[in-house]
Amino acid sequence: MTIAPVQRPASNAWTDAKLILALEEVVETELDRHLKVAKEWMPHEFVPWSQGRDFDGVLGGEAWSIEQSKITPLGRISLVVNLLTEDNLPSYHHEIATMFGREGAWGTWVHRWTAEEGRHGIAIRDYLLATRAVDPVELERARMAHMSEGFESDNAHSMLQSVAYVAFQELATRISHRNTGHFAGDPLCDQLLAKIANDENLHMVFYRNLLKAALELAPDQAMRAIADVVTNFRMPGHGMPGFERSAVQIAVGGVYNLRIHHDDVLQPVLRHLKVMEIDGLGPEGAKAQEELGVFLDGLNAQAVRFDERQAALLARRAANAARK
Repeated sequence: MTIAPVQRPASNAWTDAKLILALEEVVETELDRHLKVAKEWMPHEFVPWSQGRDFDGVLGGEAWSIEQSKITPLGRISLVVNLLTEDNLPSYHHEIATMFGREGAWGTWVHRWTAEEGRHGIAIRDYLLATRAVDPVELERARMAHMSEGFESDNAHSMLQSVAYVAFQELATRISHRNTGHFAGDPLCDQLLAKIANDENLHMVFYRNLLKAALELAPDQAMRAIADVVTNFRMPGHGMPGFERSAVQIAVGGVYNLRIHHDDVLQPVLRHLKVMEIDGLGPEGAKAQEELGVFLDGLNAQAVRFDERQAALLARRAANAARK
């Protein structure tokens, strides 16, 4: 579908409705690009079904015990967090479908994105259960608790903030999956999460390019949205049971932490968009740009302190292990 170009109003006249209409052609272009580069893959091909066997319960199989899992403790924690995050897909779909609509190129993208995200949860859960990597009872209880809380976006009040958030969040998710695969201790798990991470990267590119178009269209409002999202960023799984403790273990283990967030998530997107190089902004955009720069400097300083604490902790652990 092609629409006539929309005349640019003054920056303070950009409502969500006008932005969605004005960006429709960009969405169409990015959707076409995505469909050309996205490669079909089958989740079942990455699940070692031959390793599966009945659990205890109705079928009278073998009860789960941790000795049955060949996944590393760090990999197990991170896989559960990643899966529970993916499980909230119905809520995510509701949020973006409500914000972006279900018609035209926007609607086609919303449904395509949902379909691709859906196979991530399917693949991870099938892998975990077939390999007995995690306690299936605890996993199901955690899923029920997490999904029963639902998900409400921090950025539902703003179309630009919603776009800015997913541009960063999709890259964060890609890195979390990829690093989880590296630390999981199973080459097959690493291959599966590489496939999922590739999907997430393509989603990031879609939203990043959309955010770039928004910056050209409404630079002051987009800069404010970026600054607000970056300074208040949190992952969508923050509400799951035990998230804080799991996040600490994931951070110390090197799957996802402040240094990774600063260096591998925020900076690549900001550099690609040349956010700190944009000039000619109005007072609000310039203020947001300045706030963003100050925040990034502070975040880097926090990451340095984290790096030091992490190195000291890992050194103590290594020393204790050597003495045993």
